[in-house]
Amino acid sequence: MTNPLIGTSWKMNLTASEADGWFRAFVPLVADLTDRELFVLPPFTAIWVARERLRGSSIAWGAQDVHPDDSGAHTGDVSAPMLADLGCRYVEVGHSERRRDHGETPTLIGAKLRAILRWGMTPLLCVGETAEAPVEVAAPLVLADLEACLASLPAPDVGRIVVAYEPAWAIGVGAIAAPAARVGAVQRLLADSLLGRAEGRPPRILYGGSVDEAAAGRLLAEPGVDGLFVGRYALDPERFARIARAGLGPPPEPGHAVGRDNVEGRAR
Repeated sequence: MTNPLIGTSWKMNLTASEADGWFRAFVPLVADLTDRELFVLPPFTAIWVARERLRGSSIAWGAQDVHPDDSGAHTGDVSAPMLADLGCRYVEVGHSERRRDHGETPTLIGAKLRAILRWGMTPLLCVGETAEAPVEVAAPLVLADLEACLASLPAPDVGRIVVAYEPAWAIGVGAIAAPAARVGAVQRLLADSLLGRAEGRPPRILYGGSVDEAAAGRLLAEPGVDGLFVGRYALDPERFARIARAGLGPPPEPGHAVGRDNVEGRAR
């Protein structure tokens, strides 16, 4: 068995200065963890802060998006070689908000996957149904989307990605995490599909969507759940440390916090 993989995307939250305070508070709280892997995906403007504060630790950092081309006339976009140069290990693609707000398609997502892999980083591919429905209805939709996003990837590359199952209805303020049994059922179906596509070990599958401290332990105990992808609850470094330590003892005495109000109002 591999160690659980637990990470967070901050979305469009925390400035570079706020990120510096977040990392200073968070790193000591998880410095003793050896049986799980952690990562943080800050906004583009704070990736350099992650590099400075996490270098030398066991915590990886990365980005929330990437352009499929390595360079060119793409004003405002960020390429895979730029991210690799900043030491990014993970790059998120396919989130439901990117699909909703920017019209991203499985074809574009596939091109981004190839770019990330081309530069030696690990793609974090988000998939999930948009509306709550029984597993027998939702699962075929999720599997079809997964297949479409991976259609252009050679079999050896499929094993190099991480998949995050994120039902859109479980994301955002007021939402709650999907039941652990449902998550496990969908993720086992995803694992079967990926096993058929990958050569060697299939990708790890995380769950994301309103993951708080109470849900974290239940989800990690569910067979088929290889880790967690945390949103708004991770904007508080002490709270994310408690999620990262789910099932373990309490963290060391906390240091200074970020000092940012209205954390609960930020979305996943």
